[in-house]
Amino acid sequence: MSERHSIDNGATSTELSSPLPAPAVEAPTRKEPPPEKPSDIRRRSYIILSFWLIVLLLGLPIWWKTTTIYRADLPLNEMLDWADGKACRPVFPLRISIQADALQEQEAQNLLRLTQHALDDLNDFAGHHLRLQLSPPAQGDSREYDHDTALIIRLKPGESTTANLDPYLPILDITYPPNNIPSATSSSSSLATYVASQLRSTFAEEQAIISYLLSNNSIPSDYRPAGLTPEAAESLSKRTTRSLKYAPTYHLTFSLFTSGPIPTSWDIEAAIDEYMKPVLDVLSPIHNFTIDTQVQLYATPGVQNQVLNKEDLSSFVNAAEWPLSPSIGGAPTINFVVFVGNQTIAVPGQNQDEKGENKVATSPSWLIPQWGTIYLLSLPYDTTHVSAQTLKQPLLTFTSHLLSLTGTPQSGSLPLRLSTLARIRSADLLLRASSTLGSLARLALALPSISIPSSVADGVSKTMHHLRLACDTLGGPEGLAHARIAEAEAERAFFEKSMVGQLYFPDEHKLAVYIPLLGPVGVPLVMGLLNEIRAWRKRRREKAEKGAAKKKE
Repeated sequence: MSERHSIDNGATSTELSSPLPAPAVEAPTRKEPPPEKPSDIRRRSYIILSFWLIVLLLGLPIWWKTTTIYRADLPLNEMLDWADGKACRPVFPLRISIQADALQEQEAQNLLRLTQHALDDLNDFAGHHLRLQLSPPAQGDSREYDHDTALIIRLKPGESTTANLDPYLPILDITYPPNNIPSATSSSSSLATYVASQLRSTFAEEQAIISYLLSNNSIPSDYRPAGLTPEAAESLSKRTTRSLKYAPTYHLTFSLFTSGPIPTSWDIEAAIDEYMKPVLDVLSPIHNFTIDTQVQLYATPGVQNQVLNKEDLSSFVNAAEWPLSPSIGGAPTINFVVFVGNQTIAVPGQNQDEKGENKVATSPSWLIPQWGTIYLLSLPYDTTHVSAQTLKQPLLTFTSHLLSLTGTPQSGSLPLRLSTLARIRSADLLLRASSTLGSLARLALALPSISIPSSVADGVSKTMHHLRLACDTLGGPEGLAHARIAEAEAERAFFEKSMVGQLYFPDEHKLAVYIPLLGPVGVPLVMGLLNEIRAWRKRRREKAEKGAAKKKE
């Protein structure tokens, strides 16, 4: 009954529904939001506009002001001209005074003219000018010397033509036979040629060193001197490597090291005053020196061989245990070490003794480039005090090596070598300051985003001012003083702390800072502006359509 009732119900429902169609289901209509009030539209537009006005009128100026990199104006073209050698052509005018008291005025003037012509013919370096002048006759037995004179030539009659350079004064004595005096109508003279050749040989080393300095600089090729021979260039390169970089002040450290308990004292102050102080005094216009001394007992050397070979010298200094003074106050330190012991240094080559037997040549000292000197002093085993007389030879050796370490020329008398050193240092400082200016200018051009503080511009201005003064007075003491200031100001400007720190500031760092900041802030502002522009265009289009429909009606 239940099953049939179910079937009947199903059949009945089928029969009832089959003849009538199903009613259509209407799709649900989207409910539109109520239209915005004009006041709400204006309020939203004003809000978006206010945000953009704040960003454009307040935010951007503050960001620009706080992130703008200050770049002081630099005379880049003038700086590059100094680096390329276009702003200054180094000229070294050397005044040579000729004393010819035995000659008449007309004969002396004629000899001077012929000698000057001979010098000009021999000179192949236009920047090295030797200008001769006739010294006035002496008044009585005294004669006043001009400190601006590089060399004095004293012409004296004699039996033959000879030349002798005074070891203590910048004086060249030349004797000549009386028949070598040129006549007023002669166009050449053997005496004039001899004097010119002596002057050329006297200043040959200075000219070679200045030529080497200019050859390593960007001086125009038409103004450079004739090329040096490879041997001369190699010798000058070794000398430059051995000497210290120029500094206004050097610190001298004198150390007495001994491997045992004695000696415990030494008369180093008296030895310095007697043997080294005169050279330090004549070097004072170029360098200042500070001095300290020390005594170290039980100082074990790095190598304890009886005879030290060339390979042992580099490890003889026991830097781990020897209290050697570092550079003090920024001034380079020159170390002079006296080591008490019985060791010697083997010199390459052999000598023969009185019996004709070969023996190894030895030396008590050696020079370490850009560092100082070590002197091996042999003393009796019971010596407790080292006298000043015992220190004579070590101090003389230290004095000679000090001149080498400061770059002093090797030929000529000491006053002539020191005046040459002043001119060489002036040229070196001028070229280094000019090169530093060029490097700074190229750095400013290569990195437009680097900061250039006003202190750098002031340093560049001072450098160029003193470079001009140094170029005008090159060869004299004023030129050295101005070149020294120019080099110091150029180095200070190039290594400005606030500028050096930005040399390694990549652009990726800026992106890493700005993207997380501008992303969350900029996207809502831009999207809000775009939506507002789109809505405004839609309202404008609808308004135009309604206006067109009203016109048709």
